[in-house]
This record gives sequence, structure tokens and C-alpha cells, in this order.
Amino acid sequence: MTVEPLSGLNLPSVKERSSLREQVTHALRAALVAGELRPGIVYSAPLLAAEFGISATPVREAMLDLTKEGLVEVVRNRGFRVIGLTDQDLDDFTEIRAMIEVPATVRAARTASAAQLEPLRRIAREIVTAARSGDLIAYVEADRRFHLTLLAFAGNHHLVETVGDLRSRSRLYGLNHLVEAGTLVASAEEHEQLLDLMIAKDLVGVERAIVRHLDHVRSLWADPQA
Repeated sequence: MTVEPLSGLNLPSVKERSSLREQVTHALRAALVAGELRPGIVYSAPLLAAEFGISATPVREAMLDLTKEGLVEVVRNRGFRVIGLTDQDLDDFTEIRAMIEVPATVRAARTASAAQLEPLRRIAREIVTAARSGDLIAYVEADRRFHLTLLAFAGNHHLVETVGDLRSRSRLYGLNHLVEAGTLVASAEEHEQLLDLMIAKDLVGVERAIVRHLDHVRSLWADPQA
């Protein structure tokens, strides 16, 4: 077990907008999903705080929140360690997400108006911009906002919370390799394509697009360094 020096982490800046604890929790969760924080490495709250340019207290509080979510575990007197996932875990997450998101996305497409859906285009383009620039955390954050906002149109907030939890438990370790290969942009562009189909009320096309997108997501949930 090693202690990560943190100098190479791509963590976003944290500013006083809402609760600092919530902001740090959100930023660390995104870094975890993007694969910036990795299993087997102990992360010190003071060192993470130095990366953010803030005190250690909100970082410790944020890490405790992530502990309650089952994403990290406390290493006594040292810090926190990301909980690893098996390929079976990722396959199970994919199966559950497909069972929930495919019909929910079709339902959202059926009920949401073009005026309601059109604002999602800005987020879809943020995803593409982040993919092109290689900003993995921005990619993960925008992707999460897009899908959870879209699913909210299905009218079931418990469904949105469940999918949000599944997404938080996912790991996208392969993203940096897709950036290097130039293939992440194609996956990012699927969001606006899906949105166009929803606005057109092409429900068959929506179902095919979300199934294809989830299949692509699972292909990202692989660690090339494993």
C-alpha cells in the first residue's frame, strides 16, 4: 500500500459558492469516478486540502461523506483509501443501469417537451468540449448532470437518486487512454444525438441510442493498468 504524493492529480478548484463541504464532496466524487483517485492508494486529507487550497476540515468531512456512500474507507491515522471494484461489480452496475435507464429515458422522451429538453443541449456540448480538451473531471461532472437531468423528466426522483448512486460507484479508468486515442469525443457526441432523437419524439431511435450509449460506457469501465 502506497501513499500518493498528489502532485499529479487533476483536481478542480473549489470556490465559496455553496457549502464548501458539499463542493469538496462533489469534486472528490467526480475525481474518483474519473479514475484520478485510485484504489490501493491512501489519500491524506491535509495533502488533498493543499491541492484544493483550503483547510483540511472540509476535506475530512467530505471524505467521511464518501465513506458513508461506500466509495472510500478510513485508514486509521493515515487518511482514506478508494474502495476497488471487480469486473463483476461493473457488469452488475451496467445491467442495473440498463434495466432502469432505458425505459426511463424513453418515458422522458415521451413526456418532455422540446422546450424542456432544449436546455440540455448546452450540457451536451459541455461534455464534448471537456472530451476535446481532455478535462476528465469536467467530462464526468457534465455527463452526470446531463443524464440525471434527463431522467428527472420521467417524474420519479427515487429513480434519479438510484442512478446517481450507481454512477458514483462506477469507475472510468480508461478515459485518459480514450483521450490519447482521440475516441472520447465520439462517445461525448452521443449525448447531443440522443437529445435530438428525444426532441423528435423518435422513441425507437431513443431506445436504440441509450442502449448503445450504455454499452459504450461499460467498455470504458476497464482499467488498462490492471
